[in-house]
Amino acid sequence: MDEVEVVVSHSERATLRVGDVFLKVDADQERIDVEVEAMSLAPVPTPKVLWRKPPVLAIAAVPGAALGRLGEPSAASPAAWAAAGAAVRQLHEAPLPPWVGRRRQGPDELVAELDGECELLVTNGLLPADLVTRNLQVAEAALRPWKPVFTHGDLQVEHVFVDGDEVTGIIDWSEAGRGDAVFDLATLTLGHEEHLDDVIAGYGTDVDLDVIRAWWSLRSLLGVRWLVEHGFDPFAPGCEVDVLRSRM
Repeated sequence: MDEVEVVVSHSERATLRVGDVFLKVDADQERIDVEVEAMSLAPVPTPKVLWRKPPVLAIAAVPGAALGRLGEPSAASPAAWAAAGAAVRQLHEAPLPPWVGRRRQGPDELVAELDGECELLVTNGLLPADLVTRNLQVAEAALRPWKPVFTHGDLQVEHVFVDGDEVTGIIDWSEAGRGDAVFDLATLTLGHEEHLDDVIAGYGTDVDLDVIRAWWSLRSLLGVRWLVEHGFDPFAPGCEVDVLRSRM
């Protein structure tokens, strides 16, 4: 290979692609351990681990293409989105992993984190106060007790790969653990509200849509400052700030 592609790079971790091999560099050994174990336990297609030598994990590329990209229309069919929903349901019905996971906050901890983050968003001039206040109101529906399930924890649409109408792989499991099922569904459909019905149809059970919308607001509020500070653009069309504006 004569080309190295930088897939993602920031102060916490970096992912490089060389041909059909992805090299994940992460100084946090716990994140790598979680990723490897989660992929071994998850009852859905995952990448093959080729080798690991801390702080590097080498995994094989999965076939197919990403279900979509945040900020871009998805070319995947409604059936592919439904297949993604079915795969998420399969994961959520699997036995709980033996570790708790990073997203272990209960409602009280989330409220404290959210209040502090929203204050910074306004005082630092990143977002107007009325936009933050409205989305705080929407986010309240997510702050309720929930039964823990095996969650991916970072199920962005770019992390689900499909070939035709079939899910061929789900990648990036470093945030996996016991969590709120609705958080996974909300993360998958963030910025792709037009495919929410397809995902829910595939998931195959009653889901509170208000809680999904609440997680869209909550995740976006918590993510904007981090994204800016790490070189990403949450203000790009269709991304996190547009998600927040859509609640107005």
